[in-house]
Amino acid sequence: MFFASDNTGPAHPQVLAGLGQANEGYAAPYGTDELNLTVRERLRSLFEAPEAAVYLVATGTAANALALATLSRPWDTIFCTRQAHIEADECNAPEFYTGGAKLTLVGDADKLDPDTLRAAIGSKEFLGVHGPQRGPVALTQVTEMGQVYSCAEIAALGAVAHDYDVPLYMDGARFANAVAALGCTPAEMTWKAGVDAVSFGATKNGCLGVEAVIFFDPAHAWEFELRRKRGAHLFSKHRFLSAQMDAYLEDGLWLRSAQAANASAARLAEGLRGVPGCTFLAEPQANMIFARLPRAAHQRLQAAGAVYGLYEGPLGEGAPDEPLLMRLVCDWSCPPDAIDRFIATASG
Repeated sequence: MFFASDNTGPAHPQVLAGLGQANEGYAAPYGTDELNLTVRERLRSLFEAPEAAVYLVATGTAANALALATLSRPWDTIFCTRQAHIEADECNAPEFYTGGAKLTLVGDADKLDPDTLRAAIGSKEFLGVHGPQRGPVALTQVTEMGQVYSCAEIAALGAVAHDYDVPLYMDGARFANAVAALGCTPAEMTWKAGVDAVSFGATKNGCLGVEAVIFFDPAHAWEFELRRKRGAHLFSKHRFLSAQMDAYLEDGLWLRSAQAANASAARLAEGLRGVPGCTFLAEPQANMIFARLPRAAHQRLQAAGAVYGLYEGPLGEGAPDEPLLMRLVCDWSCPPDAIDRFIATASG
């Protein structure tokens, strides 16, 4: 019963097989391998963006920080939510890689709202040389609270950003889960909705460690290449990044894996609805669930070996019926029997 994070699951056998194939013989280094050229074209085709600049890095933090550094200047501010990866989970990496660009936190929710965003960007208008200049808008898809921006919501944010002539960046750590939830295409969720650059996450969805950074305006290409090298994120044996992404794209594995994770989360959520005292923080939309269970249910789950995020406590002190918040995350490999045991244990 392991629902701590989709980071913790195994790599998909298809990805491991691709790495084995790439390990045969010799290949050119530093992203000049033939497989990387193939991956670039496959991603351009997937996003319906034949001119896009496409690059691979090993971590989501590198993808976000290097992409935002390319889109920002040191005196800019980047607009994001309080729950965004770049604010809460990356140890100030965006500020470091941009050379000092700050983050402006917009609103209190996990999703950006167009009106609140417009007010936040507009508030920088009269600061002049004394304040930060307007920089990119960054949204996280799926959000850190498990919510999915619709294509219309993204387009509304893109319209605000472009009204102020700033780019819209999408942190797509769970990009595939969002596409699976919306039933749209990658193009519809990105450049057709006004997104200027995106990280196409793969690590959380069955790869060992690879993310694609995609700029729909290829004018950013050379600067990103320089920043990637200077930031120590250009792999010498780059073919092993290429091999992961190539296998991830083969036969739609990226989407099938996300659909499996989302389906597991939906099954888990449906079972939890029948657990006495269970309430959802928000309606589950992708592969993450935020819900509260009574302390007694958590005690049974912990005793049975369930692993998940528990955000309120302490577990051993307080009334048995006091509700405590948890986070449950399903990955592509989540076994149905683990879901059934979790629900049965929570139910008592």
